[in-house]
Amino acid sequence: MKLILAPMEGLADYWVRRALTDVGHYDWCVSEFVRVSGMLLPPRVFYRWCPELRDGARTRAGTPVHLQLLGSDPACMADNAARAVELGAPAIDLNFGCPAKTVNRHRGGAVLLDEPELVHAVTAAVRRAVPEPVPVSVKMRLGNADDARALDNARAVEDAGAAWLTVHGRTKRQGYRPPAYWDRIGAIREAVSLPVIANGEIWNVEDARRCQRESGCPDLMLGRGAVADPLLVRAVRGGAPASWPEVLAVLGDFGESIFDTGTEPQLCGRVKQWLSYSRRRWPEAAALLQSVKRETRIRPLVATLHRTA
Repeated sequence: MKLILAPMEGLADYWVRRALTDVGHYDWCVSEFVRVSGMLLPPRVFYRWCPELRDGARTRAGTPVHLQLLGSDPACMADNAARAVELGAPAIDLNFGCPAKTVNRHRGGAVLLDEPELVHAVTAAVRRAVPEPVPVSVKMRLGNADDARALDNARAVEDAGAAWLTVHGRTKRQGYRPPAYWDRIGAIREAVSLPVIANGEIWNVEDARRCQRESGCPDLMLGRGAVADPLLVRAVRGGAPASWPEVLAVLGDFGESIFDTGTEPQLCGRVKQWLSYSRRRWPEAAALLQSVKRETRIRPLVATLHRTA
């Protein structure tokens, strides 16, 4: 069983990846997407979205970080993939799943699932552009408006030479509304021979086991559930479930790590965002969030976390 930390735009950045991989064993994690649009990007852009490239493309705990690209031009995607590998990316992941309206309006993310031929062209171009030992993978949803082309897209990815395919079990139109259709991931798994990783709506160990049963996929990608419960990966691997003090310790360490990386209100917002996710798993998080909701200074906020723990 492989467990992977998902690329979550606006959430799982360098600091969150570091915090989560410090306390849980992931086989690898994936960066937020690097948007590719008509030009070869300078190195600073890759370093911005994946600072781990400066440290051997690994988090502080040693977890490999795969770099994700998003775009629709095969040649430009290929050029940028080659540059990312030159900068140290150990693997390239291609984003055909982002549901964001701004991204979709510019022909990126999930809307490309209406064009399996283009999905194939982008994947094949990137596969040709990077050295053979460097894996090229794809993350997609079941579809854009519907899942009618799900199998066509999966076969296109396989024919293009992808090493594995991660499938989020919802269409773009379904967004993040539950449920995730794990059985439909299973239909994709049965239609291709490359490994398929299941993703979507895995909030606890019971969800993980049911996802594995319904999809037939032993390998899982954990996303928002891994933020709600930072030690979910430990429990899925058969370890002890997290305690609330352990979760608070992770949040406190995360808060300390982001000191001086933004404005005080921004940094407080990041900690509160994490607490908000934790409410789903920990009732104590709701009361704590209520008590700090007006706090706009990061150090007093983190001090409150440590006192509560």
